[in-house]
Amino acid sequence: MKLTILFGGASFEHEISIVSAITLKGKLSGFDLSFVFCDQDHKFYLIEASKMKATTFSRGEHKKMPQLSITNGSFSQKTMFSSVEHTGTVLNLIHGADGEDGTIASLLDFFSIKYIGPRTDASVFSYDKRYTKWLCVAKNIKSVEYEVLSSKEHTNINIPYPIIIKPARLGSSIGVSIVRNESELDYALDVAFEFDKTVIVEPFIEGVKEYNLAGFMAKGEVYFSIVEEPQKEEFLDFEKKYMDFSRSEKVLKAGISPELEVKLKRAFEKVYKNLFEGALIRCDFFVVDGKVLLNEINPIPGSMANYLFDDFKSSIELLSNSLPSNKRVKVNYEYIHSISQAKGK
Repeated sequence: MKLTILFGGASFEHEISIVSAITLKGKLSGFDLSFVFCDQDHKFYLIEASKMKATTFSRGEHKKMPQLSITNGSFSQKTMFSSVEHTGTVLNLIHGADGEDGTIASLLDFFSIKYIGPRTDASVFSYDKRYTKWLCVAKNIKSVEYEVLSSKEHTNINIPYPIIIKPARLGSSIGVSIVRNESELDYALDVAFEFDKTVIVEPFIEGVKEYNLAGFMAKGEVYFSIVEEPQKEEFLDFEKKYMDFSRSEKVLKAGISPELEVKLKRAFEKVYKNLFEGALIRCDFFVVDGKVLLNEINPIPGSMANYLFDDFKSSIELLSNSLPSNKRVKVNYEYIHSISQAKGK
């Protein structure tokens, strides 16, 4: 199978994307893999597989490699006398801005490039935590209580302490703080507003049960990963999540009842269907008093949540053979021709 892994991007999660790409190089060995790196200036480079190391990018060695442009249906590499087209399915592995906000999805759609990843509308509703909350209301999915604060104007927070502060458009627990009393609030807000002008405030639920479930749709059927109960202390901070992005060993299935597993899968399907087709996503759920609450949608999970699947390679191949396609409008200028004929011109 021919697969191009697209990674990097201009976001706070740039380095995490690099870690994910390096991990998938090992997990997808045996595929015909290409690696396309998007740097912080939005230049694309074709990276040699042997150079897929973190230091290649931290030392700027990627700039010595072939630079690519995008043409209809492929990435293109100019040579001295012609150009080489790099075709094949793209796996969008850019975390955060560019990759998860719909920018790359729109670019790939514009150039009719086949890709695994969330489409533009799915990206919009999962990248911004405010819109995810609205999606929950529209799809009748239970979620955690929340309030929204803006850097331009603050209102009193009505949710009782302890609370958790999150930038609205950022993942990997960057800028996230637990606030136990009012004296800690200003500092937590200053940290969050460094990353986004809008933040989400939610109650911090001590000892809450959390479960992660990934999946995708292929040939009209949703394929699920195992359910994982992540091991954590208070919450999954950046360092813990950064290490998780390099995970490749399969994790243990959570010890939950069949009834709870069914509830989690039903909630996942509500999130996924009629929005995330073409993507492999991971949903993180809380379970409070027997109720399943959506905590977060990960439209491009770290290392594609490979560690949750019994056969990750087969899952990617199955998904790549079931991607949605957009039909291009054929322009024939009939309207202009009819007007011209009517005017005798």
